[in-house]
Amino acid sequence: MRIMLVLDHPYTIDSAANVPHERSFTAAVAAAAIAGAERGGHDVDLVDLAADGFNPAMTRDDLVAWRLRASVDPVVLDYQRRLFEADHLVFAFPIWWEAMPAATKGFLDRVLVKGVAYEELPGAKGNPFRNRMTRLQGVTALTVMTTPTAAYRWWFGDPMRKILFKGTFGKIGVKNLRWRNYANVADRTDADRARLLDETAAYFAALPARQEVGSRENAG
Repeated sequence: MRIMLVLDHPYTIDSAANVPHERSFTAAVAAAAIAGAERGGHDVDLVDLAADGFNPAMTRDDLVAWRLRASVDPVVLDYQRRLFEADHLVFAFPIWWEAMPAATKGFLDRVLVKGVAYEELPGAKGNPFRNRMTRLQGVTALTVMTTPTAAYRWWFGDPMRKILFKGTFGKIGVKNLRWRNYANVADRTDADRARLLDETAAYFAALPARQEVGSRENAG
């Protein structure tokens, strides 16, 4: 299976090592996912948004192209090409102000273009959107936060899943939407973090070559 992993952290994947003042647990989670997937025989395509200098802001030229069902930024065009080659899409990012950072939101805005990633069917009854990423079997979100998971879901209203799953991929018909949340990270011991990284690697190593397509959303 070909996995496209989109990492959103200013420190880039280089901060995966446990070096004080130069480390990111988000990057460490992404690196563990990559290592596990490769151990399981999967092909991983890393998109490191910060390292690529990805601009999350929709420009005037972008919007004109969007209305014409096209893209003009060569970075976006490259991401779209790679997305259409992916069997599974993974996002790794920290939760800031209860949602994803700007680069991940910009990836949704600028890469998932109407006429490219999905079609909008005029006169359709019910959901008018149709997924054009026919190879894509599922999406997994790996999120890192200081908030407890229960508080995030019930007090803050689960904004990340509403945006990424219900409001984006679920809306256009992508199935198998899964969430692995790394909560309370500020209070974790080194042993706790090492265990979480081992569990992440094991999870991705165990992914099947081809996934069953369903509509379930999971929180793990």
